[in-house]
Amino acid sequence: MPGPQTPLLDKVRIPADLRDLPAGDLPQLAAELRSELIDAVSQTGGHLGAGLGVVELTVALHYVFDTPADRIIWDVGHQAYPHKILTGRRDRIRTLRQEGGLSGFTKRSESEYDPFGAAHSSTSISAGLGMAVARDLKGGRNNVIAVIGDGAMSAGMAYEAMNNAGALDARLIVILNDNDMSIAPPSGAMSHYLARLASGATYAGIRDFGKKLTSYLGKRVDRAVTRAVEHARGYVTGGTLFEELGFFHIGPIDGHDLEHLVPVLRNVRDNGTGPVLIHVVTQKGKGYAPAEAAADKYHGVNKFDVISGTQAKPPANAPAYTKVFAESLIQEAREDERIVAVTAAMPSGTGLDLFGEAFPTRTFDVGIAEQHGVTFAAGLATEGLKPFVAIYSTFLQRAYDQVVHDVAIQKLPVRFPIDRAGYVGADGATHCGAFDVTYLASLPDFVVMAAADEAELKHMVRTAAEYDEGPISFRYPRGNGVGVEMPPRGQMLEIGRGRVVKQGTKVALLSFGTRLADCLLAAEELDAAGLSTTVADARFAKPLDADLVRRLAREHEILVTVEEGAIGGFATHVLHLLAHEGLLESGLKVRPLVLADSFTDHAKPEKMYADAGLDSAGIVRAVFGALGRSASAAVRA
Repeated sequence: MPGPQTPLLDKVRIPADLRDLPAGDLPQLAAELRSELIDAVSQTGGHLGAGLGVVELTVALHYVFDTPADRIIWDVGHQAYPHKILTGRRDRIRTLRQEGGLSGFTKRSESEYDPFGAAHSSTSISAGLGMAVARDLKGGRNNVIAVIGDGAMSAGMAYEAMNNAGALDARLIVILNDNDMSIAPPSGAMSHYLARLASGATYAGIRDFGKKLTSYLGKRVDRAVTRAVEHARGYVTGGTLFEELGFFHIGPIDGHDLEHLVPVLRNVRDNGTGPVLIHVVTQKGKGYAPAEAAADKYHGVNKFDVISGTQAKPPANAPAYTKVFAESLIQEAREDERIVAVTAAMPSGTGLDLFGEAFPTRTFDVGIAEQHGVTFAAGLATEGLKPFVAIYSTFLQRAYDQVVHDVAIQKLPVRFPIDRAGYVGADGATHCGAFDVTYLASLPDFVVMAAADEAELKHMVRTAAEYDEGPISFRYPRGNGVGVEMPPRGQMLEIGRGRVVKQGTKVALLSFGTRLADCLLAAEELDAAGLSTTVADARFAKPLDADLVRRLAREHEILVTVEEGAIGGFATHVLHLLAHEGLLESGLKVRPLVLADSFTDHAKPEKMYADAGLDSAGIVRAVFGALGRSASAAVRA
C-alpha cells in the first residue's frame, strides 16, 4: 500500500518549480496554498480576504509567466501573501508584519519577485507602463503584468495610466481583479459598470459555449475562442470603456477556474502586441467559510482560530481613538444638520461606518479617490455645509495639491480628522503618519491640532465643528486612548491656546499629541532626580501658543518638545518663534524630539517609539543629555 504523497506545495520553492508541474496538478496546489495562507495569517494577523481571492490567479500567473524576468506588479500589495509563499518566502511567511520579518506588502528590497513596492492603491498600471517602455527602449522581450483590484480602479491615476498606455500602444497586460469590493463594499459608477459586464446574460452564454468548445477541440483553438468571445461581446454591447482607452479587453472570466484561466493567460502571453486588459472575476475570502460569511470578507484580521474563525481581541482598557472620533462626530451632527462626512473607501477604518448608520444621507464614500474627496468637500463647504474629510495621515498625502489649492488658498472651512497619526506598527513605513503636521502647518491660515488623549479628541471634534474661519485639522493615532475620564460632550477650545498639565521650575516638556502620557511619566522620574518638571500640552501647532512657549522658555533651563511627527513639524514652529524672539540666546537648552528621520519598518508601536526616543525613558535621556549627564547615573545617585 503506497504511503501518503508529499504535498505539492512542498515541491515548490520558487516559481520555476511550479512550472515543472503538469497543469492537472494546479487545483491541488491552489488548495494547499490556500490552506497555508489561512494557517499563516491565523498566527500573524494581517490581510487575509484579498489573498484568499487571488490564490488561483497567483498560481496561474507564476505558471504561465517566466517570473522574475516577467514582471508581476500587485497593486496595493496586500493580496500578495500567496505570491510571497510561491516566491521563496514560505519559510518566513509566519514572520509577516513582525519586527525583522516579511512586509505585509510587496517590497523591492525583500525579493527579486517584487519588482515594485506598493501599499497605496492604483499605482500598478503607471509603474507597469514605465517598465514596459523601459523594456522596449532596451530591446527586451519580457512581459509586464499589472494586477489591479476593482476598488483601485476608482482612483483617477489608474485611468491616467491606461490613457497613456493606449496612446503608446505599449505591450502591457493589465489584470482587473474584480471581487465586487476593495476594503468596504464598492461605491461609484465604475463598480456598477463592472457588475453589468460580469453579469450580462448574453456574454455569460457565449463564455460557457467558449469553455465547452475549448474543452472539446483542444488547446489549438484557445486563442481563437478567446478572441471570438471578446469580439462577440463587443458586438452585443458596443464595446467597452477599456477598448475606448486602447486596450484589447478580454473577459469577464472566472478567476478561480484554472482550466480556463491558464489558457487565456497563455494566449495573451504568446500573441499580445499592444495593451491588453483581462477582466477576472474572483471572490474575496474564497475558500474559507468564516471569511466568505463576514461583511468585510476578513480584509484585515487579528490572530484567529482557524476552525472557528474567531479573532483574538486586543485588551481594551480605554476606547479606540477612531471610535471616539466617530461617536463625537455623531453627537455634533445631531446638533448641527450642516455636518456631513466624507471618506475615501475607508468607512470602517475611519469610523464613518458608524456615522453612516446614523446619517446615511450625510455620508459620502468617494472610493479610493482622496484627491476628488478633498475637492468634493471644498465644494460642499462653499455652499455652507460642514464637511469632515476623514482620511489616514499617509493617504492624505495623495491629495496635498487639492488641500493647498482647492481648500487652503480659498480659506474654505473643510475639517480634516487625521487618523493613524504617528507609527502604525505592523503596517510599517508605507502607512506611517509622519508628515501631516509638516505639510499642513506650512500652509497659511490652516489650524493644526493634535489630541493628547481621547477626551481632548472629543474637544477637537467640537472645535472643528464650530470653527468656520478656514480649514482645520486634528490628528490622533491608531489604537486605544489612555483611559481618561470622558466629558459628556466636547468643549470648544480657544484657537491657538495650549494648557499646562503639571507645573515645575527647571525642565519644561512641551508635548504635541498623545506623547503627553509619556511626558507625565518622564516628569515623575525627573522630579525624583531633583529636576522639577513642567508638562504642557500644546494642542495647536498652528496657530502656535506663543505666550505658552515664551513662558516655558523664560521660566525653565531646559525645554524639550515631543511630537509624533517628522522633522519640520511642531518643533520647527517652536524653534522659529524662539529664534526670532532671541530666546535661544539666553542659555535655554532646547531639545526637539521627533520621529526617526527614516522610513521605519514594521514592529510593535511601543518598540518603534522607544527606538525613536519618544517614550518616557527617551524623554528622560534627552533631558539629562542636555545637562551633560547620564540618565542612568542620575537615577543611581
